Amino acid sequence: MAGMRAFGSRLRAKLNRRWLAGGLAAAVLAGGVAWALSPADPGYRTIDERVTVRTGPAGDQTATLDTRLYLPDGASASHKVPALLLGHGFGGTKESVSADAKDLAGLGYAVLTWTAQGLGASTGQIHLNSPDWEVKDAQGLLDHLAARPEIMLDGPGDPRAGAMGGSYGGNLSLMLAAQDRRLDAIVPMITWNDLGQSLFQQSLADKPGDGVLKQAWAGIFFGSGMGGGRGGGLNLDALGATGGDGDGSGDGQGGEGVTGGSGTGDANGTPGDRGGAALDPQCGRWAADVCETYLRVAATGRLDDPARQLLAQRSPATVLGRIKAPTLLIQGETDSLFPLAEADANARGIAANGTPVRVAWFTGGHDGGDGPQSDQDRLKYLIATWFDHYLKGNGDAPANSFTYSRITGLDAVDRGQMATGYQVTDYPGLGGGQTLQVPVSGRPRSIANPPNGTPAALSSLPGAGSLASLISGAAATDLPGQHARFESAPLEQTVSVVGAPQVSIKAASPTGEAVLFVKLYDVDPGGRATLSGGLVAPVRLTGLPADLAQAQPVRVSLPGIVHEIEAGHRLRVTIATADQSYLGPANPVEYTVAVGDGNSGAVTLPTVTATPIATADTLWLYVLLGLLALIALGLAVVIVVARRRHRRVDHSVSAEHADTPLWVRGLRKTYGDFVAVDEISFTVERGQVVGLLGPNGAGKTTSLRVLMGLTQATAGEVLIFGHRLAPGAPVLSRIGALVEGPGFLPHLTGEQNLTAYWRATGRPWEEAQFERALEIAGLGDAVKRKVKNYSHGMKQRLAVAQAMLGLPELLVLDEPTDGLDPPQIAEMRRVLQRYAENGRAVLVSSHLLAEVEQTCTHAVVVHKGRVVASGRVDEIVGDSPTTLLDVTDIDLASKTLDRLDGVAGYAVDGERTLVVDLGDLSRTEAVSALVRAGVGIDRVTPRRRLEDAFLALVGDSTAGSGDR
Repeated sequence: MAGMRAFGSRLRAKLNRRWLAGGLAAAVLAGGVAWALSPADPGYRTIDERVTVRTGPAGDQTATLDTRLYLPDGASASHKVPALLLGHGFGGTKESVSADAKDLAGLGYAVLTWTAQGLGASTGQIHLNSPDWEVKDAQGLLDHLAARPEIMLDGPGDPRAGAMGGSYGGNLSLMLAAQDRRLDAIVPMITWNDLGQSLFQQSLADKPGDGVLKQAWAGIFFGSGMGGGRGGGLNLDALGATGGDGDGSGDGQGGEGVTGGSGTGDANGTPGDRGGAALDPQCGRWAADVCETYLRVAATGRLDDPARQLLAQRSPATVLGRIKAPTLLIQGETDSLFPLAEADANARGIAANGTPVRVAWFTGGHDGGDGPQSDQDRLKYLIATWFDHYLKGNGDAPANSFTYSRITGLDAVDRGQMATGYQVTDYPGLGGGQTLQVPVSGRPRSIANPPNGTPAALSSLPGAGSLASLISGAAATDLPGQHARFESAPLEQTVSVVGAPQVSIKAASPTGEAVLFVKLYDVDPGGRATLSGGLVAPVRLTGLPADLAQAQPVRVSLPGIVHEIEAGHRLRVTIATADQSYLGPANPVEYTVAVGDGNSGAVTLPTVTATPIATADTLWLYVLLGLLALIALGLAVVIVVARRRHRRVDHSVSAEHADTPLWVRGLRKTYGDFVAVDEISFTVERGQVVGLLGPNGAGKTTSLRVLMGLTQATAGEVLIFGHRLAPGAPVLSRIGALVEGPGFLPHLTGEQNLTAYWRATGRPWEEAQFERALEIAGLGDAVKRKVKNYSHGMKQRLAVAQAMLGLPELLVLDEPTDGLDPPQIAEMRRVLQRYAENGRAVLVSSHLLAEVEQTCTHAVVVHKGRVVASGRVDEIVGDSPTTLLDVTDIDLASKTLDRLDGVAGYAVDGERTLVVDLGDLSRTEAVSALVRAGVGIDRVTPRRRLEDAFLALVGDSTAGSGDR
């Protein structure tokens, strides 16, 4: 696997620079760095031997495998240890994974590495992990382990064993687990599900028909087998397939072990029993059936039925239902050979049996190499905990959660990139937990397929590691006349894509067929386009019309990616005719292509809600935070001592008011000679929505600040559920508040602000009622945007959601409808009423008297720092001379009222309602006059208004320079 060099020398060298950070991390990462801090010399011994195994369809043939066993110090017949089979990548040898094996042995495992049949110093031919050959070889190695006295057994001939490996070795662990139930856990890395689909990729959403041959990767595979890993062929380990330190050569020497096996290889690693015979110049060490298949399909570019069947026999897709060993699937995000879809298919197939499965994505892969050290540390921790539980029985069962990572900055220690890991409780698959539709548009275009696919776009360099990132950032690799572009408007919010985007396209071809390559670019405001991981979606379309108007749209599933698209960037969908990594049609032809319905379409972007995972690269941040915490603690001690010198806090609880959300008596607050609050007393009971009213300067906000513990009262008593109020009192956790407007970190998203707020409370996450709070806020997808891009109304809604986190029993809101439009105000009214109906209580301060009248059950009217009225809203409103009349004839009624003496005035409210100020006229007299005139009266209702009562209580109170 690409990330497994983390087990090796670079980790040990790094420890000398990170010992202090590592010590701090032990507490933060719950033991995750304990492995990283293991001694540089882990303590093991090795045994090299040639092990002969029975192989072949009938099991009547033999192969001699070049093996090395790493035994941890202390392993013996009296101290048995579990074992691991560690397979290498294609073209490698047992040397390729030596660094990994050493570190795993240091963890207390007996690690058996070997060179696969047909490679290096092992005999036989390459059958590409055939169940009849390489998988049987591995079963023979399990037998070999079971016979060793140092290995722990689950039963006769059944070793306590796991298997892991990258690419070729990862596939072997899956195939072996399906064929041999003795495996207790496996960790397949950057490997395939269906080799036919991997090499002949078809990116249509429902995958009908044959795909497009990855000629570059197929050539690398075949070329690696020509020399058999003996120095004459490419070694995929060296290309990042396993990340080992192999050089593609056999080890060239025999070895002896406890079973007495021996070997006589020459300096080039050529097996002695092959007698130095020349390799087949056309097939090398490939088995005849595999070689013939490659030569045939590479010439035609089509996956025929015999080839499909042969590759299916080497693919986990056909045997996933038989895998019972708990499986940790690790896949690279920068991998044009085996993209994330391969691990996704494996995960779904294995989990369908009820087998424990965990999926982890990392930033490397066949094209991306190891990934940053922070990414490697995360993966090694996952691997260690997986095997420790399932092979040693240590710790709780690892969660079946999903983890992934993305590049988030620079590592100040290593001067390289830093990757941040994220965790999601449930694996969402490539479709993500949520989706976002981004419209793209552009006119249909005619594009040309060049003869023999030359020249062609360059999207990626297979196995190029860090060079792939240079290609992915170069949009100029799409050649003029050979591609069409369709773009979106600038995004209004930052989107973190996690999964496989999708887009519909249409195509027409005079031949009825087309091979197309669909790409998704991230285009910044300066026009620089980035192709995430250099990944493209090849599609082979058949049955096409010659006229685009007759074409039907097809859904293309783009490669799975992890990529953050910032606000202000645009999406670009490119449809190209040729790519250097794939084999397309040889004859020149012209296609017509479009997105969606022909003029516009939409890209579906999958997203997830994830929690960041702390890594070793953040440890120095924890050092700084620790120092700040010490400073804060010192200040807190000084404050506490100072307060205790002035007063002792009464912690007694009033049983009489233990179920009363708020009880206020004689509240007074002064600032020197200025009296902000003179004397205020009121009560808020469960089920009530209480409005705190008063003109500017009446003392409303000062009262709320005292109630929230933000300032101390000069005199008076405040009880919250019977507890006497004091700043920082634990009972304040039962209150949610919005006082003096919202305050958020502008560079974070709304969701991140809410999460940070709740984390700071120290309360369990499951108590946050996060989804309910977001539903109340009504921000929708805007919660993913940075707060600096919010309007005032959006910030207000976010603040209300923050106050409601945890669904507190008492909600205190200061002007909650400030900045909201009328529909949002109406929705807020319903929210507060429903909130109180469930046994909770709400105290709301507002200057919108009509809203208080419609929202609140009770009101407290404050004037000049004192309560001038309190009680039910309808009791405070009282009676009024204004009357509502519902009549049958609005015009006739109006003319009649015009002739009546004493009517002070009236207004029309709707089609049938009059609002009449009767003045000195009684209601009976007015109604009688209307009836005599022939007007039908359906309803007579006295009009009551809080505004009238408010003005009567406080008069024309316009003085003051702001609320107190």
